[in-house]
Amino acid sequence: MSRIRTEFRLLVLVAGMASATAPGQEMESFVSSKEGDRLAARPSVKFTTGDSRQPGVFHVDEAVTHQTIAGFGASFLEAGLICINSLPVKKQGKVFEALFDPVRGAGFSAMKTPLAGTDFMSAGPWYTYNDHLGDIAMKQFSIERDLGKNGLITYIKRARKFGSFVLQAPMDYPPDWMLFDVNKNQDVDPQYFDALALYYLRYLQEYQKHSVFIHYLSLFNEPGVYTKIPYHKIRDLLKNHVGPLLQRKGIRTKLMLSEAPVRGQVLANYPVVLDDPAARKFVAAIPYHGYDRKDFASIATLHRRYPDIPLWMTELCYAYLAGTLKTAKVPNYDFEDGDAWGQQIVSDLEAGASAWIYWNMVLDQNGGPWAVSPIHGNRDANIQHPVVIINRETKQVTYTGCYYYLAHFSKFVRPGAKRVAVQGEHEGVRCLAFKTPERTLVVQFLNSCREKTDVCLAHGNASVRLTLPAISITTCRWKSARP
Repeated sequence: MSRIRTEFRLLVLVAGMASATAPGQEMESFVSSKEGDRLAARPSVKFTTGDSRQPGVFHVDEAVTHQTIAGFGASFLEAGLICINSLPVKKQGKVFEALFDPVRGAGFSAMKTPLAGTDFMSAGPWYTYNDHLGDIAMKQFSIERDLGKNGLITYIKRARKFGSFVLQAPMDYPPDWMLFDVNKNQDVDPQYFDALALYYLRYLQEYQKHSVFIHYLSLFNEPGVYTKIPYHKIRDLLKNHVGPLLQRKGIRTKLMLSEAPVRGQVLANYPVVLDDPAARKFVAAIPYHGYDRKDFASIATLHRRYPDIPLWMTELCYAYLAGTLKTAKVPNYDFEDGDAWGQQIVSDLEAGASAWIYWNMVLDQNGGPWAVSPIHGNRDANIQHPVVIINRETKQVTYTGCYYYLAHFSKFVRPGAKRVAVQGEHEGVRCLAFKTPERTLVVQFLNSCREKTDVCLAHGNASVRLTLPAISITTCRWKSARP
């Protein structure tokens, strides 16, 4: 009897998989390509029956699920709002719509917002929220600059009129007086750990007073590059100071470990924190940066080692000073450059990342304006590539290839979707699949070939033939019959 029940369950499972997509069911698709398509809707096509066991077939198996998606987006920085504010008012609204509206635009859903000074907080000189020597009680703590015309709270609130997103906030440096010596030893003096914990708390509280909730606080941005703090001290700060203080105060903001500058550093450093149970209990997500543009295997290994903690890729860009350029000129107006960013997104998601956040969202025609503070690692001529280029002289707005590839993910793979299995291969083509809470299946095809490419998409006992334009990203979606 037990064997009969088992066989029956298997038959039900197989039948369910076979009927997940029925012949005749319609699938819609959207394309951005070298040919000139930009999030363009293509005519719907119908699934058919037939033999899909041939090269170039990609089989979606929604029964096998991976990570839950938290979102896609870029970063709020003063430089971006300076550029947007240089436009006529009507054009400013169009830029916000293109970035944050989930229907008319990209619908960015996960955003970075730094604590005070960093290289593109360029509306004034370098600053922290308390530059008053020895004020350990944070009596003179102030976020006044963030409330200004080009400030981050202003920027965030304007963006919120067009869409919703979560915010994660890292810090380059604490106030200089908390360091052993800003000129020679930029590590945090442990006597100021309680003061630094209070600094983080005040930041979260002051932002909340202005109706901006920070969902994730990341203790340090690129430790060792900026604040020269080792990971064993980050562990102690987290478990003995910041975590307990936020817990006592009833703060709902979740904590992130800190953000290594390259994927290749995570396995050597992150276990120092995560293998300590007292520290790990405060870590809600693991962020990292992708400035090596490789070593996705380290991220996959980290994901297998700590499968219960979501991974976030929280910073990457083209920057001369960071050595990440594949092009001789920045900013890059060439749509084909988007394929490089699509490859990065797909590789991080395949490795287990739940979120993917670019660095500069908006810059001008010169790749700026940037801030200059050499003592804090911010040198001059820090030319970088953004998602959107605004020419502050001609008022022309350019949505880059990076924008369109990132938009395909943020617009169609919304928070809460789960990555599901997809099998198949075709030279020059990559494919990822997702299932939304509304039971919609979303498949992303990247065609890196310089000519159009035919593929087959199969699900259950149905399939559909597709022609992917040269250098393109194609989003396919349809409703699944499976719960």
